Amino acid sequence: MFTGLWVSAFLAWKSIERGSKGTLALTIMIIALIFVNLIFLPSIISGVVETFDAQSINFDIGNLVIEPREGSQYIDGVTSLQKKVEQIPGIMGTSPRIVAGVTYFYRDRNAASTLYGITPEDERAATKIADHMIEGEFLSNGDTDAIIMGVTLAGQEGEEAGGLPSLQGVVVGNSVEVAYPNGEMRTYRVKGIYETQSFGVDTAAFVTSREMSGALGLRDQASMILVKTVVNGREEEYKRELLSYGIQEEIRTFREKSGGFVDQAVQSFNIINTISTLVSLIIAVVVVFIVIFINTVNRRRQIGILKAIGIDQQIIINSYVLQVLFITAVGALAGMALAAGVMTYLTAYPLVFPGGPVYPVVEASAILRSVASLFVVSVVAGYIPAWQIAREDILSAIRG
Repeated sequence: MFTGLWVSAFLAWKSIERGSKGTLALTIMIIALIFVNLIFLPSIISGVVETFDAQSINFDIGNLVIEPREGSQYIDGVTSLQKKVEQIPGIMGTSPRIVAGVTYFYRDRNAASTLYGITPEDERAATKIADHMIEGEFLSNGDTDAIIMGVTLAGQEGEEAGGLPSLQGVVVGNSVEVAYPNGEMRTYRVKGIYETQSFGVDTAAFVTSREMSGALGLRDQASMILVKTVVNGREEEYKRELLSYGIQEEIRTFREKSGGFVDQAVQSFNIINTISTLVSLIIAVVVVFIVIFINTVNRRRQIGILKAIGIDQQIIINSYVLQVLFITAVGALAGMALAAGVMTYLTAYPLVFPGGPVYPVVEASAILRSVASLFVVSVVAGYIPAWQIAREDILSAIRG
């Protein structure tokens, strides 16, 4: 058995050594590019998921969100509930929010969007909005006449926001009027403008809970409580932990709250990825098949002579399979090097998606799956033409 393998390896090496170096290099490069294509799209999909997850956790929902019981508009006894949640191990911070749909007025312009009432100190512990101020300052706990706005809502002078709510030119220091849903009108000084690249957040604005509670007539109530956990990815465990502490309000993870938007996007990307993968593997099959077919056809007489001197047919077939394995292995290694360069570049200069910059996330399973797929299709594509030629009778092969 081992003798046969050594003979196959010797024949394979001699074939590669005496073959066209240009054809070999081109085949290896094609395999490398196919490998990069197999890795690239899954890494971008993983990056998109990670970006949307980070946007939801860091700016919009937190890891978990506590909402009012069914039939209630607000959570009552927010202070005591907040203390109970923060005592649970693994909870980094909580932030109660009051949410209302309001209309903003600035000069002769108006825009309908969302206004959040927050406790700034709590919000800093649960989200990262305070770290993304591009003008002015974040709110302080004692502010009653101040507001911070998303960059989309503030807008640019004379520029439309593509159907999104925009006041087209609000800057720090300007005054804006807010019409609450109960008819209350309040005037606020714009203290800061932030940019998170999250649609829902950048088209909204924030005032303090103290101010908003006064405008809406609320007392120790909130529309939701954001919960920030120490570790991401364990939201279901923390949800069960919160429920075990007897919390009666509805608790949802950020994925449940987002309504499956990310899942739908990923499904669409996966369809594209499946098509791209199939096309890439078909190209690999065609390239390897043609290269080995031409190689075997050009060596039909040599194959016939090898069979005439007693070399087993399977040894000859195995020699071509080993050639394919060599080409695929070198191509995969070259592809890994090329993919590493592409990923490094995209990490330094990420793709800009509507939800923010997307960095490629390469998973070990994707690499292993790509390598395995390449080897399987390449071996099959190389085996067939080698088997077809090697099984010819000796005289026909020698005659060519």
